[in-house]
Amino acid sequence: PGLIKLFGKLPRLPYGVTTIPSFMAKSQTTAYYQGGSLQAGRPGYFFVNTYDLKSRPKWEMEALSLHEAVPGHHLQIALAQELDGLPEFRRYGGYTAFVEGWGLYAEGLGPELGMYQDPYSKFGQLTYEMWRAVRLVLDTGIHAMGWTREQALQFFKDNAPKAEQDITVEVDRYIVNPGQALAYKIGQLKFRELRDSAAAALGSRFDIRAYHDEVLRNGGLPMDLLEQDVREWIGRQR
Repeated sequence: PGLIKLFGKLPRLPYGVTTIPSFMAKSQTTAYYQGGSLQAGRPGYFFVNTYDLKSRPKWEMEALSLHEAVPGHHLQIALAQELDGLPEFRRYGGYTAFVEGWGLYAEGLGPELGMYQDPYSKFGQLTYEMWRAVRLVLDTGIHAMGWTREQALQFFKDNAPKAEQDITVEVDRYIVNPGQALAYKIGQLKFRELRDSAAAALGSRFDIRAYHDEVLRNGGLPMDLLEQDVREWIGRQR
């Protein structure tokens, strides 16, 4: 019910939850989303990693679900696929800062959706914020400052409460995919900045549902084009 307070348009495509296949789970991240197809009648899926399950704390679950499913990846990606009048690369493609930035922004919508009501879930959300901030340091350290894998692992252990299995998988991911991990926090900050700018400019006329519908109506965009679009939208609302 909380979604309709924040979004005017929701996707028609449902989603399911399943486990990451065992043959690949050890080297995979905590979870990921795989898009479905409305035309094929195939739902999207939120894949959860159950490898070494005892090392995966329950306090992460609310933040993780908001990021991967609704209002995170499933909502954004399924809506993009259902858009009319856009070329396929706009409906099925995307930019990491937009897609992952939206997922991280969605985690921050938890309080507005009635989530994080107990201290453990709130702690989980805060640990995820720490994790994404640590990524900014690690990616920069590895690819711009010559950090070794061992330095990166130690910095992660010292600065974020993640399990050692997760830390190892994450650092190896940052090593082989330069810049990808930076995009989460950069994108989230831009979504939040644009929301705050719109609220300040429009005052009592600001409608959070209209803002969210606006930023999602063109699929995943480069962040500079998203900002241009939102600035123009603000001008039309005045």
